[in-house]
Amino acid sequence: MSELTVSRHFVEAALTGAHKKGVDVDSLLVSAGISPELLRIEMARVSSSQYSLLLQNLWNRMEDEFMGLGPRRCRTGTFATMCALIIDCPNLEAVYRQAFDFCRLFEPMVGMRLEKSGDQARLVTVIEGEVDDPLHFFQESILVIWHRLGSWLIGQPAELTRAEFSYPEPAHGDEYRHIFHCPLQFAAKETALTFDRRFLEAPVIRDRPEMRQFLKTSPADLLSRPDESNTFTGKIRALIGRDFSQSLPDFEWIAAELNTSPQTLRRRLKQENTSFQEIKDLLRRDMAIYYLSRPDLAINDIAFRVGFTEPSTFHRAFKKWTGVTPGAYREGERGQTG
Repeated sequence: MSELTVSRHFVEAALTGAHKKGVDVDSLLVSAGISPELLRIEMARVSSSQYSLLLQNLWNRMEDEFMGLGPRRCRTGTFATMCALIIDCPNLEAVYRQAFDFCRLFEPMVGMRLEKSGDQARLVTVIEGEVDDPLHFFQESILVIWHRLGSWLIGQPAELTRAEFSYPEPAHGDEYRHIFHCPLQFAAKETALTFDRRFLEAPVIRDRPEMRQFLKTSPADLLSRPDESNTFTGKIRALIGRDFSQSLPDFEWIAAELNTSPQTLRRRLKQENTSFQEIKDLLRRDMAIYYLSRPDLAINDIAFRVGFTEPSTFHRAFKKWTGVTPGAYREGERGQTG
């Protein structure tokens, strides 16, 4: 069934280093089931599984887990080796300290240092040496991978209270709202994530067989598939479901199902940088993109499936989401533009 989508920006950003090193980027895209023509559409999106496969192919082709963006090459298998070391840690604090010690073995080092202050914990990015990272993808990846890996190990998202970035807000800054689900601060002193210190005591609940399974698609899956199961955004997505041809549950019903008041739920969604309307719109968008990849479905049929009674309304909404009509988007996916 349909899945979350990833902005074209992150596809282009992931390929920056490969471009510079003269790697055949089009063949990488095709091997992940992504039409290079689709990327001519500025607001295009790809499925999270396509994106995950692209990243895996990129790491293997370049034999560099830093994708040509870091201060040095990071040989394939480095991340898996770090994971083999931290799986035996008793809790999240030990995980982050052990992971940092592992990263210090390499020069120049790239990792995240754990700091504690009062009831808060911070993971601060440490990147020695020069990086060629014009789109900030390398730095974003480190933040996301360290946070989601830790959350996976303890079986619950370590809820972020703040994300800071040592650079001005980039053009794709709006995407950050859906990546970090917390207040954002750009042009900060450091690039760091802050969360409640209590998470550091959470025990590691994963074992070696689970880790072996996890590593088959990691860290690519960590970057492409956020675990939203414990966020209000994720819970609402699950309650809305995938059948938009029926009338959707209203906000009051959703709040009652989540055992909270509408006012509290609105406040929590604001903390997660979103709203009920936006969750519905983005679900519709992702489903429409998924259905357009199925050549057997007529566009008017897709309009109905994603909850539009009038095809013209669907066309307008889709153009707002992606900048092009559903027909043009479908042609891009098939590699037929231009």
